[in-house]
Amino acid sequence: MSRIFLRFTGYTYSNMARLFMRLFVGIMFMQFGIRHLVNYSELSPVFPTIFGMEPQTCLIIMIVIEILCSLLIMVGFFTRLATIPPILSMLAAEYYILHDLLPHTYIYGLNSTDPGYLPIMFIGIYLFILLAGPGKISLDYFISIFIISRQGRDEKEELDEV
Repeated sequence: MSRIFLRFTGYTYSNMARLFMRLFVGIMFMQFGIRHLVNYSELSPVFPTIFGMEPQTCLIIMIVIEILCSLLIMVGFFTRLATIPPILSMLAAEYYILHDLLPHTYIYGLNSTDPGYLPIMFIGIYLFILLAGPGKISLDYFISIFIISRQGRDEKEELDEV
């Protein structure tokens, strides 16, 4: 029994956890991009604008962020850099939700069941990935190992805690 307890409490599977988190958030965020792409003609005239851009331009940028960044995060390529556009897009989405700028949305309170928490949840997950990094099960790690070995340096010295 003590061996089982130690196995569940003493061992960490941080690289597997980071892989799971990257795959989970990538798949979840990509669904929005696919839905936006499929419904482009209906969404393009009414999509919220930012910085004075046309709604169609904003929608195309959002689709690219949702699909491309999700793919990069899932495979672990430029992972930390790929989290920045989704964080910014979710900050914009939360701004529109909280300021009641989107049609048919309401300001979300504690008693609300509307999905106003969704952008904040994505921001939290992306901040975790930004801070924790992609882990050893990623293209970033394999490319880093390749670069380090080509330069004749030691992996242990270069990559302290991956």
